[in-house]
Amino acid sequence: MTSAVRDTERDTERDTERDSGAAVQIALIGMGRMGEALDALADARGCRVVARLARTDMHAGLAKAQLHGAQVAIDFSTPDAALDNAVACLTLGCPVVIGTTGWLDRRLELEAAVAAHRCAALWSPNFSLGVQRFLRAIEHVARQFVEAHDVDAIIVETHHAAKRDAPSGTALAIGEAVEAGLGRSVPITSVRVGSVPGTHAVLFDAPFEQLRFVHEARDRRVFADGALAAARWLAADRPPALYTMQDMLAPVAPTAP
Repeated sequence: MTSAVRDTERDTERDTERDSGAAVQIALIGMGRMGEALDALADARGCRVVARLARTDMHAGLAKAQLHGAQVAIDFSTPDAALDNAVACLTLGCPVVIGTTGWLDRRLELEAAVAAHRCAALWSPNFSLGVQRFLRAIEHVARQFVEAHDVDAIIVETHHAAKRDAPSGTALAIGEAVEAGLGRSVPITSVRVGSVPGTHAVLFDAPFEQLRFVHEARDRRVFADGALAAARWLAADRPPALYTMQDMLAPVAPTAP
């Protein structure tokens, strides 16, 4: 048997395995750096990319044929397009994972679309599983300083120069967690420089000492990994609701849209 024949047979076997339903079929919306990272990691994470949609593919709206039978869509596009993209997916009955940030002022529109089309969506300001655990941990840490009136707290977030929204969605989520524990809001400083994937630090500063808690993303594949996990989770016939990564990690009844 020739090498070419063996390669063809192996390709056929892989295609058969995928068509059997073992892999979750996904559509990628937004083919920038995150879209490319998702595309590269999908096969290794039990997903099969069946549609790749760039901004130019969406200028006239989204047709069902463009999804090529995707079970879930993952959007990492731009803040001005993300909500329209998500609503278009929901209208077509395709659950959607939203990784784009900077659109939360339109959250009520997303909740209305989830309810109207009886289709699930999951959003998160950050798909790193480490960040999700950081959010839980930092609230607990902040509670330890409720009575420490000589301690100041601040959040510092650093991202690559091309990131458009500031503060980052993750920094805002960390701010909510710290406020829930500390009982007061804390300032956020944003830095945009170079090609930093994402670093978030919470500082508790006292007159003679400082505590610093940091999450540092070393590669944007950490976000792709979490987003693909979310897509697999959402594809498992979830009831129509607006979910977050916290729901995926510790299933609880989500807030009804």
